[in-house]
Amino acid sequence: MTSTVPNAVQHADAQQPPITMFGPDFPYAYDDFLAHPAGLGQIPATEHGTEVAVIGGGLSGIVAAYELMKMGLKPVVYEADQIGGRLRTVGFDGCDPALSAEMGAMRFPPSSTALQHYIDLVGLETRPFPNPLAETTPSTVVDLKGESHYATTVDDLPQVYRDVMNAWNACLEEGADFSDMNRAMRERDVPRIREIWAKLVEKLDNQTFYGFLCESESFKSFRHREIFGQVGFGTGGWDTDFPNSILEILRVVYTEADDHHRGIVGGSQQLPLRMWEREPEKIVHWPYGTSLKSLHVNGEPRPAVTRLNRTSGNRITVTDANGDIRTYRSAIFTAQSWMLLSKIACDDSLFPIDHWTAIERTHYMESSKLFVPVDRPFWLDKDERTGRDVMSMTLTDRMTRGTYLLDDGPDKPAVICLSYTWCDDSLKWLPLSASERMEVMLKSLGEIYPNVDIRKHIIGNPVTVSWENEPYFMGAFKANLPGHYRYQRRLFTHFVQDRLPEDKRGIFLAGDDISWTAGWAEGAVQTALNAVWGVMHQLGGTTDPTNPGPGDVYDEIAPVELPED
Repeated sequence: MTSTVPNAVQHADAQQPPITMFGPDFPYAYDDFLAHPAGLGQIPATEHGTEVAVIGGGLSGIVAAYELMKMGLKPVVYEADQIGGRLRTVGFDGCDPALSAEMGAMRFPPSSTALQHYIDLVGLETRPFPNPLAETTPSTVVDLKGESHYATTVDDLPQVYRDVMNAWNACLEEGADFSDMNRAMRERDVPRIREIWAKLVEKLDNQTFYGFLCESESFKSFRHREIFGQVGFGTGGWDTDFPNSILEILRVVYTEADDHHRGIVGGSQQLPLRMWEREPEKIVHWPYGTSLKSLHVNGEPRPAVTRLNRTSGNRITVTDANGDIRTYRSAIFTAQSWMLLSKIACDDSLFPIDHWTAIERTHYMESSKLFVPVDRPFWLDKDERTGRDVMSMTLTDRMTRGTYLLDDGPDKPAVICLSYTWCDDSLKWLPLSASERMEVMLKSLGEIYPNVDIRKHIIGNPVTVSWENEPYFMGAFKANLPGHYRYQRRLFTHFVQDRLPEDKRGIFLAGDDISWTAGWAEGAVQTALNAVWGVMHQLGGTTDPTNPGPGDVYDEIAPVELPED
């Protein structure tokens, strides 16, 4: 068992081939598309050098820009803050530069195979991430209602936790055909995936995560549901997800997105930054040595977009924070979609009204983290009385909820994520400064570890983030509410525009909030590739017949369409 209890049905070993489609809604093998020697497609030579606006310099925007550049187009990237988006790695003032904190994405499953393509492309290394009860996590403490349990494996926990784990396994099997879907996705059995999922979407679109649990005979006990919410599976407690659609949760467990996580050595923000500077070996139109950086004045993206509107000839006109106005035949919007409602003045004509409704209904989760640098991984010291680690990866119902211990070796400075929380738990931190947050967290952890003086090991100021308070994000990631399937379908399928009115084409949505499985970098990559296909198609380009793109096979694997009436 490699993740927090209660876990999903026993998953395949990490050494087996990972699931690669990352969601049952659109079972397309993006990793095969990327790996094919024919490439992602080509555009007519007459279109070489055509500028394409890419709004947002997060992972989705940088992937899209990189692939457009390789095709011979000229991406013009707009970024309001810094390249990376929610791949944000920060240091600690006055501390060893090697110490860093992942303010956004910090752990990635092997099932993120399109993401892994780019991690390998730029030569980054990964290592196991110390999730609760993961094989490489030395120890875990589960602290609920003032009672703490120390464990190195699930068998070290009281029987009630195994009862809850078994209840979750049974719930998934009885209510969601877990084993059949997991097997079909691993084997890339598209007809079977579609058959199972079509029934579940129709059955469960209006159901919350919590309602799904309550309907199961296995979860008749409130105590079991409470423990499940507080401890969760894979990455920690999931009660903050209880109001969300159960379809969102099923996508995560089907794809094993919460299993066998790895972190990027040196920080995840290196990925978009290296892609920004990378000079592709195979590139059309541009001379060898061209990079995204070299295509931009002074090697910097253009500033924040302040206005988007359509102009004559169905062009997309972009105004930036410097007042510069540029017009494009194609544009890709990768920032969080709420920016279109608040930070950017937009024409209603940019999208069909149903798409505007979907954007307005997008539900974002809040999320907060706080990290401190410490002199060494003191948590590996042994308690003389018990022989146990003096401190462990910690799950609790106290304010901190999840505490992660991160080190590069026993003799090097290290980092503690004192708290990682979501939704209501995140909002509790919002009014507090970083130092105030740290004091509350140290108090909570002191109640769990009364004999450990964490403070004496801290060697620098804390760093913190609340994504709902970040002006260019206003939330951490999308999480659909019950009844939102139709809205998500409109956003995800927007890249196939042949059926849209001509005056509604030319701007493409991408980013992890457009994907079916949000909150994961894989969704950002996959929707970027969708948008690249859309731009290529709009400009008269085609894919190689031996490597059809996501739009080429769309009619065969399009997401289930629920009736509107």
